Amino acid sequence: MRIGELSERTGTSRRLLRYYEEQGLIVADRTPNGYRDYDPFYVDRVLQIRGLLEAGLPTRIIKQILPCLNKPRTIHFPDATPEMLATLEHERDRMTERVECLTRNRDAIADYLAAVRETRAEQPA
Repeated sequence: MRIGELSERTGTSRRLLRYYEEQGLIVADRTPNGYRDYDPFYVDRVLQIRGLLEAGLPTRIIKQILPCLNKPRTIHFPDATPEMLATLEHERDRMTERVECLTRNRDAIADYLAAVRETRAEQPA
């Protein structure tokens, strides 16, 4: 698929897709006229990249862990320095804290909505 279609299917700008390619996160084949041609596999891959970026991981770490996201999972450890492992543990812990915060906020909103609906149901029409 061409870059425009990948952009539409992932909600990612063409500029960002080119950046992901520059960073080695995705790879495009080239057609004879020089246009980028992406495998449909990259729809899910771009969504994974975006999720990891939104979680706060830098592209240099994302590039190293992308093979772990493949199915079947392929895990490579050639660059697994103690510093990288510490960074990944820190990022994992930060994500866990964020998930817990989001869960608390979701639950608070759900409680609010339930209370509002209950109050409305009790009011005469």
